[in-house]
Amino acid sequence: MTKPTSLADFRLDRDSGDDYIDTRFVAIEIARLLAEGDSAAVAEFLQEQEIADVAAWLEELDTAPAMQAMRLLPLHDQAEVIGYLRPGSQLIVAQQMGRRELARLMSAMSHDERADLFKRLDEDAQEALLPALSQAEREDLRRLAAYDESTVGSVMTSDYATLRPEMTSSEALEALRAQAVDAETIYTAYIVDADRRLIGVVSLRDLLIARPRQRVSEIMDSEPVFVRAEAEQEEAARLVARYDLIALPVLDAEDRLVGIVTADDAMDVVEEEVTEDIYKSSTLGPLDSSVKEATIAVLYKARIYWLVLLVFGNIFSGAGIAAFEDTIAAHLSLLFFLPLLIASGGNAGTQSATLMVRALATGDVRPMDFGWLLGREVLIALALGLTMALAVAGIGVWRGGPEIALVVALAMVAIVLMGALMGMSLPFIFARINRDPATASGPLVTSVADILGVLTYFGIATLLLDI
Repeated sequence: MTKPTSLADFRLDRDSGDDYIDTRFVAIEIARLLAEGDSAAVAEFLQEQEIADVAAWLEELDTAPAMQAMRLLPLHDQAEVIGYLRPGSQLIVAQQMGRRELARLMSAMSHDERADLFKRLDEDAQEALLPALSQAEREDLRRLAAYDESTVGSVMTSDYATLRPEMTSSEALEALRAQAVDAETIYTAYIVDADRRLIGVVSLRDLLIARPRQRVSEIMDSEPVFVRAEAEQEEAARLVARYDLIALPVLDAEDRLVGIVTADDAMDVVEEEVTEDIYKSSTLGPLDSSVKEATIAVLYKARIYWLVLLVFGNIFSGAGIAAFEDTIAAHLSLLFFLPLLIASGGNAGTQSATLMVRALATGDVRPMDFGWLLGREVLIALALGLTMALAVAGIGVWRGGPEIALVVALAMVAIVLMGALMGMSLPFIFARINRDPATASGPLVTSVADILGVLTYFGIATLLLDI
């Protein structure tokens, strides 16, 4: 496909499968047209595109042209665009707007995204913004912003559709039609009593196929799946995935409906949790922004703690080598196999830790399963160690003779066994002491495996070689 030379030639071919789409090219063209005063061409182009693509192009622009381009969009499109921007970019947009302009934008945003943006503003900006919002919006913002970041309440939205149980299916459809403009979804409606206690849910499909005079109470599911507002975010994501829900109702302590968590919000929670686990598995601290937006100081702080800690941990490996100086001096060929052996223990441990961390995170295994998992891991690690021992025994004979080969083979089996068992056990230990199992990371497992590997290898060598 020929690369476009102007926005007029640009066509987004999502089925082409190639890397033709050049985000930077579009951003440059938008900036050029705005600088030349051709705002009409930019407005016409942007309004024909998908909101997610528009957000990606605005991310590439400098602040002034990005704000100019954004203001060319209708208000409801602006509200959608800001939801696709990175948190740092959202904050920049908010800071560039006056109080009334920002209030109009936030009024058009979905309730949960509006609350997220509000919490990112500094205290002075929040206090200045609130008087420009309606009383209902202020109360909704304060309520949603009051929940802790890790709870379901912080990711729920309060724009949902409700019905009364005494309605007929025809009346319910009319009610949904009236609520459709503001509701996040109408494919699932929630039946509440006079005190807003949840008593059932009904799907749009069930309403459509019901008899016109059939009561909602006769159609609804009276035992819906729900989650508490104070529960952990991961619980909402787990329930949405397990029961294949479009949206999950959120209740307070008195069983009143206070919001819903939609499937796309649940996906965002899963993405955040996976990202956090990946960081922890590499001994990285949490990042409050994207890697691109993070400052040098933030990235330094996220990485330095474990690196320094593991440096001091690895001192024990050096101490272990020093303790066996006589063995090494008598059989220098042992040093040839040292990197190979300790790396094998670390690799086996990292594999086991990764499997267990993921299994614990998904609920595939539970802490009570530790006993039989440990027995199974012994058999697997022995099989792995024996296979790897056979693979290096021949090299051992070639480098140092049968005695060295025997030492290397036995050490390989022992080191792989210890590494695998340690990698499997650490996530369970962290879970038992109420720490995230992901903290039992590859670098941590590898460092401990190195220390144990050195001591095991030279200990076996000293014993068998009679030194």
